[in-house]
Amino acid sequence: MRTMRILRVVLVSFFFQENVFGTAIVYNGFECRSAISANDITPTDIPVQSRFEVIEDVGDGVFRLSLTGGIPRFINNNPNVCIDSATAIGYSGIPDVDGLPKRRESIDATAYFNGRELVIVVSSMFTDLSARREPLSSFNTSLILPITNTLIFQFNPQAFLFSLKKIIHNRGFTHTSGATNSIIPFRETVLPSFNEIPQDTPRILTPASSIEYTLE
Repeated sequence: MRTMRILRVVLVSFFFQENVFGTAIVYNGFECRSAISANDITPTDIPVQSRFEVIEDVGDGVFRLSLTGGIPRFINNNPNVCIDSATAIGYSGIPDVDGLPKRRESIDATAYFNGRELVIVVSSMFTDLSARREPLSSFNTSLILPITNTLIFQFNPQAFLFSLKKIIHNRGFTHTSGATNSIIPFRETVLPSFNEIPQDTPRILTPASSIEYTLE
């Protein structure tokens, strides 16, 4: 039994290292009802596939991935799971090219796999597109949320599954408001971490139900 387990790990390690392009792990679920609330894990009836696909083997167990669909959203001590498509992939845009920022279809991620554990880091930007100019030359930018998710998986060599064990989730916040006729024309808020309250710490989340990605 131990010999077979080691053999499976070696085979999967070889598969990742030698034939990585097009290799993917996938999880099927349903889209989250709330786009922005990390505590709302109510699913809709819209099916979504969370898919991490290898696009480059950097070497030494490090890979560049492409994420489509989103990532599982859950909270501690609750078995419900939905897939966060809005904030996990987020928005991007350059005014002269795109006009307003647009929802992305995919986003890059970085992974490390040692044959037993797989760690994936995804960083995205979410905006509520609420920027506006008011009378008397006052203005507000959109609410911008930089988001980082670190997913920690354990590889099951017997079933060829990657079990999601933890997500370390952090959400920042930045916003600017002001008025051109004010003594202080700009008021900027920049918070590296704003998950529940300003300047808190990243959330360490453990799923209460099984979340398993299959290898394709």
